[in-house]
Amino acid sequence: MNRILVINPGSTSTKIAVFENEKLIVSEEVSHSPEELDKYEKLMDQIDLRRDEIKDFIEKYGYKMTDFNAIAARGEFYLL
Repeated sequence: MNRILVINPGSTSTKIAVFENEKLIVSEEVSHSPEELDKYEKLMDQIDLRRDEIKDFIEKYGYKMTDFNAIAARGEFYLL
């Protein structure tokens, strides 16, 4: 079985999902308010915010980073 963490950081949200092979196990979309994002001067300044949300998601569903065979990400962030 392949367990894959999928991350899609968008302009106002971060979508996070776990797949086992091709089956979706769990997914969430974490929204970011304009007020929250206005605190950051540049897009790359949001890395810690987004990384923490991903870590919270992983822990919430009882996973560890070592549980994943692969990470698929879309966008230009280096999050993990």
